[in-house]
Amino acid sequence: MAKLFRFAQPASTPAPRAVPVSDDLRPDVVRAFALVGEAMAGATHALLANDRELAKRVVEADVAIDDLVDGLVATAEARLVGSPDLSSDDRQDLLVLLRILPEIERNGDLAEHIARRAARGLGNEMSPRSRGLIERMGEVATTIWREATDVIVDGKPEAVGVIEDIDDELDDLHVSLTAELTSGSMSVPVAVEVALMARFYERFGDHCVNLARRQVGRDGAD
Repeated sequence: MAKLFRFAQPASTPAPRAVPVSDDLRPDVVRAFALVGEAMAGATHALLANDRELAKRVVEADVAIDDLVDGLVATAEARLVGSPDLSSDDRQDLLVLLRILPEIERNGDLAEHIARRAARGLGNEMSPRSRGLIERMGEVATTIWREATDVIVDGKPEAVGVIEDIDDELDDLHVSLTAELTSGSMSVPVAVEVALMARFYERFGDHCVNLARRQVGRDGAD
């Protein structure tokens, strides 16, 4: 079979093993990663720029991510069930793919959740400091997703450590934003919504760590 990913092995293994997956899956996997990255960047921009039309487009685009992931899941499951001659490696690779696909879909959902709040004009009600922290969280989320794409699509296991470091920054930003929310600079309803958004960004990073760790055969994120 043609190769879709180069799945990395644990540190004790000299080199990552190339995992054969049919070429017809690759475009949809790459497309799903691209759509999620665009959604997160678009949701953050829409929030801070009060661009409600962009926010609505991001929300609507989540359907395409869901459809892509659902199609990939259906194909992988069909091959597992309907291809008795699959090698043990091919079977394991399809199982890994089935484990990472939900993480992709969840991150698309998180971007959609942010966009829904942007569509309601939440960005205009945030304090200047909270806006600055959200802006940085959006930048970091875009960066960590790009690194996760490198691990999954381009077979770069060395990026896992980078992803974990970036996730630590997202966690720190989450803590800083939580402190800002307790300062009383925003009304309680707005603070509650901003707290939820901060959690969405933080979870986005966690899913990236999960993706990367699964690629190298490590345990999922705490």
